[in-house]
Amino acid sequence: MAQKKVAQIVVETLAHFGVKRCYGVVGDTLNDVTNAMRFHTDIEWVHMRHEEVGGFAAGAESFMTKGLTACAGSCGPGSLHFINGLFESHRNGAPVVLIASQLPTAVLGTNFPQEVDYKPIYEGCSVYCEEVRNPQEAKRIVMTACQEALSKRGVAVVILPSDISATAVEDLPIGQLYPAKQPLIYPDASEILKMAEIINAGDKVGIYAGAGCEGAYAELIALAEMLKAPIAHTSRAKDFVEGNNPYNVGMTGMMGVKSGYEMIEHCETLIILGADFAWSQFYPKHAKIIQVDIDVAKLGLRHAIELGVIGHIKETIQQLLPHLETKTSTTFLDKYIALHKKCIVKLDKKAVAKSEDLIHPQYLTELLSEYAAEDAFATADGGSATVWLLRHFETNGKRRTLISLKHGTMANAMPQAIGLQKSHPQKQVIALCGDGGMTMLMGDLLTVVQEQLPIKIAIVNNGTLDFVELEMKADGMVNSYTDLHNPDFAKMADAIGIKGFSAKGSHELEETVKAFLAHDGPALLDVHTSRLELIFPPH
Repeated sequence: MAQKKVAQIVVETLAHFGVKRCYGVVGDTLNDVTNAMRFHTDIEWVHMRHEEVGGFAAGAESFMTKGLTACAGSCGPGSLHFINGLFESHRNGAPVVLIASQLPTAVLGTNFPQEVDYKPIYEGCSVYCEEVRNPQEAKRIVMTACQEALSKRGVAVVILPSDISATAVEDLPIGQLYPAKQPLIYPDASEILKMAEIINAGDKVGIYAGAGCEGAYAELIALAEMLKAPIAHTSRAKDFVEGNNPYNVGMTGMMGVKSGYEMIEHCETLIILGADFAWSQFYPKHAKIIQVDIDVAKLGLRHAIELGVIGHIKETIQQLLPHLETKTSTTFLDKYIALHKKCIVKLDKKAVAKSEDLIHPQYLTELLSEYAAEDAFATADGGSATVWLLRHFETNGKRRTLISLKHGTMANAMPQAIGLQKSHPQKQVIALCGDGGMTMLMGDLLTVVQEQLPIKIAIVNNGTLDFVELEMKADGMVNSYTDLHNPDFAKMADAIGIKGFSAKGSHELEETVKAFLAHDGPALLDVHTSRLELIFPPH
């Protein structure tokens, strides 16, 4: 059997498991890997300016495609830089493999320059982390990493010393010829009957839908129709529940609205579907709760429940529907549908061009929503940009949003937009960035130019870390250390090859947004928004 360098075996195994792109920064200990990638696979190398951005981009691609994506870095600081970007994938369930190249084995453990022991660092944010110490084991380790990332939906790390990657060994056959498909799971028949018994006995039935409802829209609507049940949803379920849904009453939680909050507070029976909302104070105090989740560890984790069952949402609802009695009263449903309409009107009060000298970020976001493509992707930085996107960017069953809702990091929007645009070149991709988040990882605007990505970057430029400022004020503190002295982002964009747009008055904003979104190529919109913008919780 022919011999190959371990580096070639590694990249060919990644390609076998569906990797199409690898995000990273080249470096000496990685040279055999990138050389093999160039000459022996069709994997595209995406050259980043900072590895953290590569981690975000790779995770965004895999999150949306459901396929495997890779990143790779050099020894020491190189592969260490990925950690925050990959921690996002660890929390949101995106399958990514990191090839963390390492110093030669002969110098490991000697406190050699750039020596970093990656294993204890990455074990806390991965589903698999292993170092290749024997060249003959490289294929097995990489294959296992791919399988673990795909099956457990998370980050797998392969630590690869440079002398191992340069070693030639016999190329053994792949142990698993194709990635195994996930089984479809639904509860035992006795549990389905118990669910139906509780639901049929209840009058004011509400549904709380989470990200686990992805792909189950038709079943969710059928369930709501049969039970005359309003549907509240988590922030991560926005894309799968909100669009064209006649039963939608919005989100609960600090970023939610009164209709979602009060429906859950006052229902008598609550069906939680694929939701893991962390704040227990927003669950009902007296309702009977049924929880359905594919992860048994989530059942009863946030609040006491009457019944918890394991299953995928689509298949569980399909099994449940034949056992339910159709309810006739729409009083509970009508009340919260009407309240939701009032809440939306209230949210939209500031989404107008009221003053020439003042731009509300709500108005910016609603204009982006109005003029974006019907199947656009949108990302948002952690902080107030998250709230504006969740509340004011409409989804319709075709659009997708990506926000750091579990890891809660800043500076994710532009990096994630890179991964979305690379993997979906025909889609319109919009990043709603805070001025704080943008300036954290601003160097990879050069990646946007170098890769010729037509991303549209809108900056909420309010001159402050405003979400932190609000948190300080809410705690009774005088805000401090939150001021940002920003450059002219539009001029900066023009200087590096991105078309710059700027708006300082609300009356000019609509035409500017239209021109910005219509630009053929990468564009950046610097919007000077109100600093004193409050984010009101639902209660």
